[in-house]
Amino acid sequence: MVRGDIGNVFNWLDKLKHEKCAHPVSLSEIEKHKNEKVRNSFRAKLQSYNILKTTAPMSAGTSQFAATDKSENDRNDTIIVNEVVANRVDILITEDRGVHTKAVLLGIGDRVFTLDAFLEKVTAENPSLVDYKVLAVKKTLFGASNITAEFFENFRQDYGGDAFDRWLARKADETAYVCHQGNDLVAFLYLKVEGAEENYSDIEPRFSPKRRLKIGTFKVEMNGFKLGERFLKIIFDNALRQNVEEIYVTIFPNTAGQQRLVKLLQDFGFVEHGTKTGAYGKELVLVRSMQRSFDADAPALTFPIVSLGTRAFIVPIWPDFHTSLLPDSILRTESPTDFVEQFPHRNAIRKVYISRSIKRDLRRGDAIVFYRTGGLYKSVVTTVGIVENVTVNIRDAAHFISLCRKRSVFSDKELMEWWDYKKYNRPFIVEFLYAYSFTKRPNMKELIEHGIIRDVTSAPQGFEPLTKEQFRTILRLAQADPRGFVN
Repeated sequence: MVRGDIGNVFNWLDKLKHEKCAHPVSLSEIEKHKNEKVRNSFRAKLQSYNILKTTAPMSAGTSQFAATDKSENDRNDTIIVNEVVANRVDILITEDRGVHTKAVLLGIGDRVFTLDAFLEKVTAENPSLVDYKVLAVKKTLFGASNITAEFFENFRQDYGGDAFDRWLARKADETAYVCHQGNDLVAFLYLKVEGAEENYSDIEPRFSPKRRLKIGTFKVEMNGFKLGERFLKIIFDNALRQNVEEIYVTIFPNTAGQQRLVKLLQDFGFVEHGTKTGAYGKELVLVRSMQRSFDADAPALTFPIVSLGTRAFIVPIWPDFHTSLLPDSILRTESPTDFVEQFPHRNAIRKVYISRSIKRDLRRGDAIVFYRTGGLYKSVVTTVGIVENVTVNIRDAAHFISLCRKRSVFSDKELMEWWDYKKYNRPFIVEFLYAYSFTKRPNMKELIEHGIIRDVTSAPQGFEPLTKEQFRTILRLAQADPRGFVN
């Protein structure tokens, strides 16, 4: 039977650099096929396989099937399964149910796969880069960008003109993140996942073997819109999804733009490791550990990790402001086309929440769960932030506006209205890091059922404390990725 997903399986085997093997007994079976066309077809296909040169001695466990194998085909299946038992091969892919039964009895069921199970395994272990539904940042292919654009000129100067263009052309089918202003490319990001076998002979001090995310090409040309932070969040989101131990970038910090980029990376925990020596000179190497740790005094240095041991609060946010402030937490009922304009507060990792909550004693490192209001079924928790700073003593309206500008959803005029709304109860400001968006959003009904909210009349009004158990319950209901949280 012809399976259409065979090609997909082979593509993954090649992509992951797995060695495809066939057993001599399989060749023997093929040669007994009556149809010469079929035999010739198999012979051609087998040229892409390595034929095992020897047969493993039968193990004690596998020998148990000798008495029950009724046909030559059954005996051949046992011989093939035995190669997995003997660790001559790592895995076996087969649609034969009898082989799977034998594998389970031998305790190697986790190493014998159907085509579907193998595809599920490799796609789960090698997730695609994160896609983003809103904003002008788009996930696309290298080949879809104009590689002759002026935007890439500084890379041509740094990496040898024609050589850089050839490198771009080779990457035509790989994924990149881009941002345009009109027809002009203004930001570009390329990420590459590297395994422990990667050659780092040109980096000094030499990297130890680890799974890493390399920032291959990163440039932001449009300043004033926090695009650098937007792309940095994309980097961290992918680092979590790809389950890497470290992120690194090599960079020629010889322009003002690249120096700003280095400063931004250092603000979020990247440190100088050493240098990379290439054909076009020495580059600075910056690295960022992705080990699960949390620094309550400087949470940006361990961003996006959130602590389960710190205090946590739930806070409401109105629907009119929710997705503009927290764009990756967009609801399925909202249209991404409503959020494509560039605004600094949308791109920023560091954001501002304005409140008149009675409780104001938040401190750096506290976790915030954002609760989008809307009633029993439409109110949902969507997002986790990390408190970075709290400003309660604000001198005047000008001071208030200067603290909020570019990181809140409000214009200067709207901020003035907020300041004057209740003169006897001036607002205070919570600066937070936009850390994590839930893909599953528990609604008010679920929160009531699980003891997070008492009843429909008890929706959060300001910053309301959550017990550690309530915080963990919210994360469990939201199916949050545990890699983003630490005890």
